[in-house]
Amino acid sequence: MDVSFRLELTTPACPIKDMFEQKANEVVAALPWVKNVNVTMSAQPAKPVFAGQLPAGLQTISNIIAVSSCKGGVGKSTVAVNLAYTLTGMGARVGLFDADVYGPSLPTMVSPENRLLEMNPEKRSIIPTEYLGVKLVSFGFTGQGRAIMRGPMVSGVINQLLTTTECVPGNVQKPIHTFNLRTVIFLRGELDYLVIDMPPGTGDIQLTLCQVVPLTAAVIVTTPQKLAFIDVAKGVRMFSKLKVPCVAVVENMCHFDADGKRYYPFGKGSGSQVVQQFGIPHLFDLPIRPTLSASGDSGMPEVVADPQGEIAQTFQNLGVCVVQQCAKIRQQVSTAVSYDKFIKAIRVKVPDSEEEFFLHPATVRRNDRSAQSVDEWTGEQKLQYTDIPEDIEPEEIRPMGNYAVSITWPDGFSQIAPYDQLQTIERLVDVPQLTPAQA
Repeated sequence: MDVSFRLELTTPACPIKDMFEQKANEVVAALPWVKNVNVTMSAQPAKPVFAGQLPAGLQTISNIIAVSSCKGGVGKSTVAVNLAYTLTGMGARVGLFDADVYGPSLPTMVSPENRLLEMNPEKRSIIPTEYLGVKLVSFGFTGQGRAIMRGPMVSGVINQLLTTTECVPGNVQKPIHTFNLRTVIFLRGELDYLVIDMPPGTGDIQLTLCQVVPLTAAVIVTTPQKLAFIDVAKGVRMFSKLKVPCVAVVENMCHFDADGKRYYPFGKGSGSQVVQQFGIPHLFDLPIRPTLSASGDSGMPEVVADPQGEIAQTFQNLGVCVVQQCAKIRQQVSTAVSYDKFIKAIRVKVPDSEEEFFLHPATVRRNDRSAQSVDEWTGEQKLQYTDIPEDIEPEEIRPMGNYAVSITWPDGFSQIAPYDQLQTIERLVDVPQLTPAQA
């Protein structure tokens, strides 16, 4: 008998999809009644777990990755560009956003045929340019060069570029000449990964990005010097406060080989120190290579110019790490808080924690700290204990980024409950245990 079936993955960039296909063929072919096997591989990327809290366009981006260093000149843009093209090579749909308005690097590092962003006048949305399959957005593609403006204006420009860009073809386009910072349109199209090349620093621009965009994870770029570590540590702490997991550290310009020896011109240890001090699980070393620098100036990413080279292999490993860690984070976030109807309790297992505990729904509702429950000026409790029935049950629980959940109650109230707050609420002690039949 001929057997045909489809294996549907959660990301087209799955690093072990070939192994899945091979094993599926072997297992099914081993059945005595099977003559021929035809396996079709496909992917149905998961929707953002917090899509309901986003502008309409951002809801179609599955994972958003920040590449950050908080220090200029460490090769952050090189890592962002090559990571984006590595993910594309793995089969993903990828966008690359250059968030450095003061000194955009993207126009130098890639060579799209169309070097100007365009505006769809009907939808009043921005059409990104494209190069070798990656959607590109940068202030450098607006025809205005580098920005000379104050921080609040830059934050507005970044907000508009990010939230008014379409990732699908438009009908009528025209070049962008000016920015209307009050325009409120949204990102359109579907992406598996949006890589954001973050500007250096931890100021207004970085905070704006982190507030507008629900970052899935961050990749930290550093160099071996102690000074680089000091600045990078500030960035890691910023992401920690914003509940954005840092999944990998890339230590750039680590060493070079000559005369049969390995030299470390900038010393050793900055990357390892970041990993050890902040518990970031993965470290990748990039050597000093003339070709890596030259590719950034030529407009052809190194992973495209030499896909079989040592640099490309390092980025391939980084790409696999990012794909795996994003999938892990999505799983943790999507199952962090849920309602168990059998025991009538809210089950909590905070990401990156082994602890699991249960909360009474009425207790969670009474601990709401929003303006509807607590007077913002006096701190007086407006929501009274008796206002909430003991048998109240949540109608829906949805993740909000990596830091909180949104709980919808029968009265229509939507409560934002940060993980930090849930961990402080009085817990249920005597929780009924499920029998195997009930489970």
